[in-house]
Amino acid sequence: MYFKPIKTRKIYEEIIEQVKEMINKGVLNPGDRLMTEREMAEKMQVGRSAVREALRALEAMGIIKVKPGEGTFINDTTPDALLRSFSTLAMDDETARELMELRKILEVEAAVLAAKRSNEKQLKAMSYALQQMEQDLKEGNLGEMADMNFHFAIAQAAGNSLLYKLMNTIADTMTTLLAVARQRLYLDPVNPPRLLREHKVIYRAISNSDAAAARKAMLQHLTGVEEYMFGK
Repeated sequence: MYFKPIKTRKIYEEIIEQVKEMINKGVLNPGDRLMTEREMAEKMQVGRSAVREALRALEAMGIIKVKPGEGTFINDTTPDALLRSFSTLAMDDETARELMELRKILEVEAAVLAAKRSNEKQLKAMSYALQQMEQDLKEGNLGEMADMNFHFAIAQAAGNSLLYKLMNTIADTMTTLLAVARQRLYLDPVNPPRLLREHKVIYRAISNSDAAAARKAMLQHLTGVEEYMFGK
């Protein structure tokens, strides 16, 4: 039996939760402009780097939209859609199984489209998420947020707005599943570096515009996680 050190939640994750809560309570509404990075850091008494990490993650989830030269805004979507994206289902085994099935349906083909359509900025977002994963691995953290950022960067690079919106509606449930999956996978010390390698293979296929390899790598990755969690 292996145990990992218990780590406190990172500051940027707390910032993300605060923004979500403000949207849920109607303090922030679709179209509202957020404070600047500096103003948020001063208000929350945190470093600007933590605010920057939070904003990157929120943008990856489709919750905010950064408009160059104008500022950062809450995405202009219906309140019902926002509420759906924040509702977390009870994460029992049946829900987890169904969500893994849904992820395979959505993300395997998303990887194919990303290999065909991704641009330099989107590839950089994937690469940055991989760097976060690597850092989390060194620090002994689960790294579920970096994992989610990577998969959402692929969904965004797929260039299909309906796919991206659908991913956004299950964002919180996905985060919970990733945390549960990584907790189980981290019981075996062989798994964390293996997961990182699998994500790098997916990224390499997408960056090489190899759609067939991207499909294969994503399917193998998600199938492997599913089999480890629930058995073959």
